[in-house]
Amino acid sequence: RGRRRRRRRMRLRRLLLRYYPPGIILDYIQGGDPKTRSIDLLDLRPDTDVIALVEEIQKQEPLITVSCKEHVIHLVRRLQEKLGEKKDHKFYLFKVLRTHILPLTNVAFNKSGSRFITGSYDRTCKVWDTASGEELRTLEGHRNVVYAIAFNNPYGDKIATGSFDKTCKLWSTETGKCYHTFRGHSAEIVCLSFNLQSTLLATGSMDTTAKLWDIEKGEEIVTLSGHSAEIIALSFNTTGDRIITGSFDHRVAVWDVDTGRMLHTLMGHRGEISSAQFNWDCSLIVTGSMDKTCMLWNAMTGTHIATLIGHSDEILDVCFDYAGQRIATASADGSARVYNAETRKCIAKLEGHGGEISKVCFNPKGNCILTASSDKTARLWDAATGHCLQILEGHTDEIFSCAFNYKGDIIITGSKDNTCRIWH
Repeated sequence: RGRRRRRRRMRLRRLLLRYYPPGIILDYIQGGDPKTRSIDLLDLRPDTDVIALVEEIQKQEPLITVSCKEHVIHLVRRLQEKLGEKKDHKFYLFKVLRTHILPLTNVAFNKSGSRFITGSYDRTCKVWDTASGEELRTLEGHRNVVYAIAFNNPYGDKIATGSFDKTCKLWSTETGKCYHTFRGHSAEIVCLSFNLQSTLLATGSMDTTAKLWDIEKGEEIVTLSGHSAEIIALSFNTTGDRIITGSFDHRVAVWDVDTGRMLHTLMGHRGEISSAQFNWDCSLIVTGSMDKTCMLWNAMTGTHIATLIGHSDEILDVCFDYAGQRIATASADGSARVYNAETRKCIAKLEGHGGEISKVCFNPKGNCILTASSDKTARLWDAATGHCLQILEGHTDEIFSCAFNYKGDIIITGSKDNTCRIWH
């Protein structure tokens, strides 16, 4: 009876597909308020028995009633088709943007990929239209290098810029108006991140602290103190209740977002941390270090699970695919590697670059990997085999940044040659 009463209180409005990572979003009304929640289907495969899967979902989810079962089966089959598509996209240079008068520091897409931003030593951040390659606006006001930049994805209506002038600014994507200037750090801001809920912004600084800021009020909420050296990486989990910071003190700290309390210190690396990330379901953390290793940790307990070895030089970047099932590492040894997150085995070695690889990312589908190198090229690789699918050539200096849009059919590359290239 309790379940029936709960079902009466909750009314399903509609079901939405989420392709990356695979899932179904429930849009429902509860007590008069519109709400959403998701059913993650991270283990969906082209050969999964869909009817059995939906029957399992029905047992767990009171909103999925008999009347909408057929619709859910249809949606899961659509996700399955998307997973099974074998289209190999060939990328071609669409446009070269001579973006700034001084070198770029970073590039970032909004979620749909319709806009992207570039940060530069020229103290500005520029907003670009991806389809036309036109500059939409210049965000001016910082007094030093604009180093860290981000959209508040998935919304994309705000942009944050972190600068060597020790401040962070929050801007309107549409008008370019500066909403807030966040002051409080005593040294350069080198990393920043929005939570997925778009209520908080985190900044990490060379002053050894990170700060959480309220986006609406423009106020500092808490300072995360505890590292003994510069913080150069930070990342929220998807639920927004935890944040990790990676530091030159060889440690990664896990913090409770509500209280600002340090929950765990991930100790084990013997060199500076270069990169740290949660997987999608918030169960794992991956860290990369200058000690040539990548480590996997239990996000809830902070315990060390495995050390992924194989690189002969510093690891400069690490990432999970959207579903959190594979890990990619990029190294100064000129190679990248792919590991299975469950077995911790190396699945593929991506070899061919003639210089260090500073950035690695999966396409949203997870079957393809993009790497950016100091050899002036970016490369696309098959994530399962490590086979090089394509070399993106044309930059005249090292490429330090690369990104896919959400559909995975557009790439941007940012280089020390002061240009940004759009590839379709």
